[in-house]
Amino acid sequence: MAKITRIKATDSKEVEKKTKKQVNKPVKLAPKEEVKKEKKGFILFRPFKALGRYMHESWQEIRQVRWPSRKATWKMVLAVLAYTALFVVLITLLDVLFSFIFNNILR
Repeated sequence: MAKITRIKATDSKEVEKKTKKQVNKPVKLAPKEEVKKEKKGFILFRPFKALGRYMHESWQEIRQVRWPSRKATWKMVLAVLAYTALFVVLITLLDVLFSFIFNNILR
């Protein structure tokens, strides 16, 4: 079932207050020592970290997919097969027609 999110309208004054509070907050920067420790990581482990992050994010995306039911899947498969058969017949008829025309022209 779909999840419905309700959005409430706010006054412009409330929005201004929130933005002022956010702007006035000091930004914490990482100390230079912590940045150096992160950069010192062994170079050979970086690809494995990147691969692990990729796999984790891919799994999160797959979990968000809404998969069709078995009945809907079979309907789509049958529709694809029907259109494929239709176009096979159409192309075969066109091939026979053009072959007939060109064979008569070349005689």
